Amino acid sequence: MIVMKILGISGSLRKQSYNTAALRAAGELLPAGATLELFDLSSIPLYNEDIEPFPHPVRAFRAAIAQSDALLIATPEYNHSISGVLKNALDWASCTPDPPCENKPVAIFGVSTGRFGTLRAQLHLREICAALEMLVLPKPELFITHAREKFDAHGQLIERETRERLRALLEALIAWARLHAPRM
Repeated sequence: MIVMKILGISGSLRKQSYNTAALRAAGELLPAGATLELFDLSSIPLYNEDIEPFPHPVRAFRAAIAQSDALLIATPEYNHSISGVLKNALDWASCTPDPPCENKPVAIFGVSTGRFGTLRAQLHLREICAALEMLVLPKPELFITHAREKFDAHGQLIERETRERLRALLEALIAWARLHAPRM
């Protein structure tokens, strides 16, 4: 069996980010035959089309996307949208030549301390991914609400139902990627 390589991207730079913690939990919940590598967006500079060649962090990000079979994006919600750092990274990834996001299977989810669970940010991110010609997993959707109740003080996802829903998202992403990837 070929190992499914998933690249995890958190749209939050915060050290105690619930979205990053949820990605770490996803790594624990992966089915056999899949791996999850997290990419830290903090070193990616602000997008500037005049910068050539691409800065090293941008080349590393684009290579990580290209070498993955699928993406798993955890987005926070800021002012009813995705974070600037996530949008910035996706702008760099969309650049020609050879934008690595095209036809890349992706699952989206998000974590918030409130009751909406990044609903608006996820809708916006779906639009952005469609513009980048990414293959967005339609279902299941995962909106993790009231994060303080679902994660412990060490950032461990402790709520059983949420862990099961995250596992279901991962299984669906893997099936989605196999459906759309010729080598799987």
